[in-house]
Amino acid sequence: MDARYVFRVRVHIEPARAVVSLEPDSAETTVTLYRDAPEPGTEGWLFFRNTLWRGAVGDDDYARRLAAEWLGVPERTVDAVDFRELQTDEAYLDALTEAIAADLEAFKADDVDDALSKYLGSSIRVTDGD
Repeated sequence: MDARYVFRVRVHIEPARAVVSLEPDSAETTVTLYRDAPEPGTEGWLFFRNTLWRGAVGDDDYARRLAAEWLGVPERTVDAVDFRELQTDEAYLDALTEAIAADLEAFKADDVDDALSKYLGSSIRVTDGD
């Protein structure tokens, strides 16, 4: 089983001390950040439910804090975080749907498709695992 969340993160750098300068004064870049998705039913597997809504980041400030933590950079350097997709193989998606089906009430959903749509929107891409 293999799955990962994909985010686009816009970060900038600028001097942290007055004795340091850059030319230009600051730099900005956008990177693609991949975060492994925990196996369904294990610690952290509800990340998508707790962080996303309809295929987008639910709380921008929280997402910037998370990205800064993951990247090991000061929070002030992360300008934006956008969720792109959950990349998953068939085995992970099967396990995810089974875990959701086992506790639909926690997702406040009528069925698994409703739960997936609520949190991931249409941002699920199934890969062949290569």
